[in-house]
Amino acid sequence: MGRVALWVATGAAVALLLLTSATAGVVSSVFGGGGGSCVGAVTSPGATPEGLSAEQARNASVIVAVGERMRVPVRGWVIAVATALQESSLINHGHLGPNNDHDSLGLFQQRPSQGWGTPEQIMNPEYAAATFYERLLAVPGWERLPLTDAAQKVQRSAYPDAYAKHETRATEVVTAYTGGTLPVCDGAPISASGWTRPVAGTAGSGFRTSDRPGHDGVDIMAPKGTVIRAASGGVVVRVRCNIGGDSWDPTGGPMACDSDGYPGLGGCGWYSEIRHAGDVVSRYCHMVRQPIVRVGQTVIVGQPIGHVGSSGNSSGPHLHYEIHEGYPAAENNAVDPVPFMRQKGVAL
Repeated sequence: MGRVALWVATGAAVALLLLTSATAGVVSSVFGGGGGSCVGAVTSPGATPEGLSAEQARNASVIVAVGERMRVPVRGWVIAVATALQESSLINHGHLGPNNDHDSLGLFQQRPSQGWGTPEQIMNPEYAAATFYERLLAVPGWERLPLTDAAQKVQRSAYPDAYAKHETRATEVVTAYTGGTLPVCDGAPISASGWTRPVAGTAGSGFRTSDRPGHDGVDIMAPKGTVIRAASGGVVVRVRCNIGGDSWDPTGGPMACDSDGYPGLGGCGWYSEIRHAGDVVSRYCHMVRQPIVRVGQTVIVGQPIGHVGSSGNSSGPHLHYEIHEGYPAAENNAVDPVPFMRQKGVAL
């Protein structure tokens, strides 16, 4: 409910760790193999996304059209386009392609010798896209994996980290074919841009309203104990107990944040922060107990990180959710989470 109390950070700053792979087994054990999907529609099939040639645009259009026909969630379209940008620059290369490796062919540089099909089939963009999607959909929990990990599980590239650099561009390309906006996902599904709702609940008090100008986030009302999930993949950069102007790292023993707070107490109670790509930071306040993640831990989108409570400056159980466009998170880089999440394809 309230702004985090200030404190002076000493020592070395927490370094941003590279997002690492989460194995299918981990994903399945965390999420139980469930979760919905966010299916979109191609509304502008003839679009020419900015920066693409006519040939590149035609090939991108085929990729998203095949994804729509196969009922692949839009996140899969982004992964497929990013993969094709890396492998072929969206050019249907044959043996003379600049990125050709051995007998690699087509938009995804698929290899006949590795069971992808005949050279004639692979050089057909519709066939190539369909076979990519078939293998992607066979990866357990693929929607929750970082894009580079999902692509690598399909492609088995010698340069597995190369796909990540195309994520923003691929999202823009897909957006051009869906009418300029990404489909908005309600509830648990992962959006095309790799974000999800942090908790199931109803949005209440908003960002910096006239009666609460210091409210740097949005309150999502939910029962005590409701699971809080990482809104996107990233690295945990803070786990703290924050009450009444004081802030402490977890001690492993009983702490002041273990009890319900009240209005006027001040502080976020038990909270955590996650640093995402582009130095975006998400903050999750008023947890019922110490967060179940640790500083330096890499988390994937939708991973449980704690539970709803009412610690700190709180009048009842809810999640106070903040978004900061800058690291470290501070008052001057807080933004309204509602439009931010809407731009990511998620309705709070």
